[in-house]
Amino acid sequence: MSTYVIGDIQGCRDALLRLLERCRFDPAADRLICAGDLVARGPDSLGTLRFVHGLGTAATAVLGNHDLHLLALAQGFGRARDGLDTVVAADDAETLLEWLSTRPLALHHAATDTLIVHAGVAPQWTVAQTLALAGEAQAVFADRERRRAFLPRMYGDAPARWRDDLTGDDRLRCIVNVLTRARYCSAQGDFEFAEKGSPGAQAGDLMPWFEVPERRSAGTRIVFGHWSTLGRIHWPQANVWGLDTGCVWGGALSALRLEDLHLLEVPCAG
Repeated sequence: MSTYVIGDIQGCRDALLRLLERCRFDPAADRLICAGDLVARGPDSLGTLRFVHGLGTAATAVLGNHDLHLLALAQGFGRARDGLDTVVAADDAETLLEWLSTRPLALHHAATDTLIVHAGVAPQWTVAQTLALAGEAQAVFADRERRRAFLPRMYGDAPARWRDDLTGDDRLRCIVNVLTRARYCSAQGDFEFAEKGSPGAQAGDLMPWFEVPERRSAGTRIVFGHWSTLGRIHWPQANVWGLDTGCVWGGALSALRLEDLHLLEVPCAG
């Protein structure tokens, strides 16, 4: 059995099918983990969601920021964009969105000691704490009433730094922002969500979240997506793999086989 983690698909269903064919993916034996942002911007968000959902127990995903925006849109919050209104209007929308809302925000693949998130991990968090905090947020999104109450308050950049004594919406917003939006932060763990460029172009004392000295999750391999401008996939010193290779922007769609770290990719255009 092989386990494949695939970077941001963002509605590029055809590229996903070609990549799985290249992987010789067998849903009867293999497992697929999508690193968030199944939907938005690409040509077929609805088809992508239907396909991954249709794989049943052979596939899952961690939630990304665009996935969360889709959930908010379905509840009447936010602006319809990037073809997401097609998903909300579909006959099977309730089934697909209920499945999406119950996806985790972080996964640990025990056999290879790999943590999968969409965007990042706060430098103060251990792997165990990351999974526990992700579980707090997942419980909210999986509950219809709690999800509806939180989604309009989900947006915003504050608080920028994690504290263990955070409560309520501030606590949930900080967890969600780190796991689904993080790129840069200071050495003290203050996140700056406006910076989106390649490392080396950032302002001030900011650094990629995975380069913060004494990051408490450093002993575990982390695989993430979200950062299409990262410039490379593997950062050996930090023990991280960034799999968003910009398929929706004309780049490639990438998959990492966790058992042997074999990387496979296909160009966006087939």
